Amino acid sequence: MWAVRRVSRPVALILVATVVVLTFAASLALGSRWLGLGAVGHALLSPDGTDADVIVRSLRLPRTVVALVIGVCLGIAGALMQGHTRNALAEPGIFGVSAGAALAVVLGLQVGLVETVGSTVWCALIGALVATFAVQRLASRGSGATPVGLALTGAAVAAMLGALTSAIVLLDANTLDGYRFWAVGSVAGRGFDVVGQVLPFALIGLLLAAVNARDLDLLALGDDVAAGLGLSVRRARLVGLLAIGLLTAAGVAACGPIGFLGLLSGHVARRIFGARNAWLIPAAGLTGAAALILADLVGRLVGGAGEVQAGVVLGIVGAPLFVVVVRRRAVAL
Repeated sequence: MWAVRRVSRPVALILVATVVVLTFAASLALGSRWLGLGAVGHALLSPDGTDADVIVRSLRLPRTVVALVIGVCLGIAGALMQGHTRNALAEPGIFGVSAGAALAVVLGLQVGLVETVGSTVWCALIGALVATFAVQRLASRGSGATPVGLALTGAAVAAMLGALTSAIVLLDANTLDGYRFWAVGSVAGRGFDVVGQVLPFALIGLLLAAVNARDLDLLALGDDVAAGLGLSVRRARLVGLLAIGLLTAAGVAACGPIGFLGLLSGHVARRIFGARNAWLIPAAGLTGAAALILADLVGRLVGGAGEVQAGVVLGIVGAPLFVVVVRRRAVAL
């Protein structure tokens, strides 16, 4: 186990929260123009219209808040996904949520419904939620929504929706141009208006995740044992699926499909805090927030006059590191 497991869980959670605060502060201070903490504090507490005030309040603060909120959502969604499928390498995209959101955005672009960030958010949310319900309904046929059934059904739905999306964008150059900027996965250009539109869905998803935490602990013992202890397995799966759908939909709608974040956050939190979901779920949210803020910051620092999008940074830097961790340590729930 990692060294942090030698401290108590409350202390470890405080340490993770401290990392989030430090990355948040660094995101406000660093970029193409580096600012001191004094300039950042002045911009936040007593702005008077200087260049530094405008940079912090109009550019860096909104995108950092977006990264914080969406990172929490996708981190918790990853932990829930891994718990319900009993697979530490699972991630929310396997439910077809991202693919549903992408298809809805493409259809919206094609018919002219998607013209602003707000309209993109609503199209993505609708597509993500429809895909979530479709997976749940299909997986529930027969013996019910088992972990294997959910994973296989989600993968099949994701493949089908992804094929439809590819067909549309390849046949329509205008739709492709609009879609490719959203699909890369980024917090750039997102502001407080985007947070406001996805926040109600995110809050409902967080509430459902909190309710689902104890049920997940029982489900880890096996469906038969959980049912024998009085748990409604079908209800627990449905609540968990709804939480995953809402949280992932909020993240995908706001920032596009950001891969790997849920996978990384859930696994790292599990390695540090163990399998008890009362600690695992908030830890995964904080880990996801720190990772997305840091990825956005790195993209700004290495991009020179431009920037590398957060989704690209997470894929290039995070995926190889995660492979190394998995190869060096047994992955188990």
